[in-house]
Amino acid sequence: MKFPPPLSPPTCFTHLTHLTHLSRLTRLPALPRLPGPRPSSALLGATALELFVLTGRLIVYPFGLTPERDGTGPAEAGPPAATDTPTTTTTTALPVTAAATPPVVLLHGFIDNRSAFLVLRRALTRHGRRLASLNYSPLTRDVRTAAELLGRHVEEICARTGHDRVDIVGHSLGGLIARYYVQRLGGDRRVRTLVTLGTPHGGTAVAPGAGVHPIVRQMRGGSSVIEELRGPAPGCRTRFVSFWSELDQVMVPAETACVDHPDLDAVNVRVTGIGHLALPVHPTVAAAVREALEAPEAGEDDATAAGARSVA
Repeated sequence: MKFPPPLSPPTCFTHLTHLTHLSRLTRLPALPRLPGPRPSSALLGATALELFVLTGRLIVYPFGLTPERDGTGPAEAGPPAATDTPTTTTTTALPVTAAATPPVVLLHGFIDNRSAFLVLRRALTRHGRRLASLNYSPLTRDVRTAAELLGRHVEEICARTGHDRVDIVGHSLGGLIARYYVQRLGGDRRVRTLVTLGTPHGGTAVAPGAGVHPIVRQMRGGSSVIEELRGPAPGCRTRFVSFWSELDQVMVPAETACVDHPDLDAVNVRVTGIGHLALPVHPTVAAAVREALEAPEAGEDDATAAGARSVA
């Protein structure tokens, strides 16, 4: 029996080692394409929405740098006073009132400003909530420093409005700053409800710029800030509501945006179909945030008992 001659070594290795010459091997049959993981339609849709939101953010970003004005109330009280940190803030002048609902403080994420809450603030304002937006500088280097500044402004808001407590909504890094204030600086005395949107409570593996900016390193798993927040927090009086999305590509793993602490009264709300940037601007999330802020205090007939919920 005659067998075909073996393929010579130069020929069999040419198309394996010299990939730049593949285009010359026109007579070789094309290899079948191996099946591999394909992005889901939900992920593709969420990514497209993220790009759309990013474009919108870039357009409105300059407007968030200016002092805030409330068209239905008094104007901005003036530029923020100078501090010993590179952090700057702007707040809405809130009238003294005896309303039952406390003011809501909006705290943006890293390299962002108050313009991130354009949709959410409209949703809350339409339902009679008084708002205060704080801008902290992108030069802020430490979560602890930003949390201390947040505490000072919460005290100012309480003094101005006559309220003993406030609610806070924080996106991404803003939620982490607010949680540090509540859990480590005694802010639970002032904060009734803390709502976080895509906040790395457990630390995220995705931290672009971590080698350049120290506050980004503090958002990574195992950082000193994250480890401090894992510590005991007995008697914490603040209620936590954390919104997280399985398509959030900044929170890795996605569940790191959940509050998981035995001493905290926390509800984790799963959001489907959107990514990180869309969390503070999606109408469905805005409505869910408003419901979370309107939920009764602990001890009352509270429908959002500790556990988990889902938002489509």
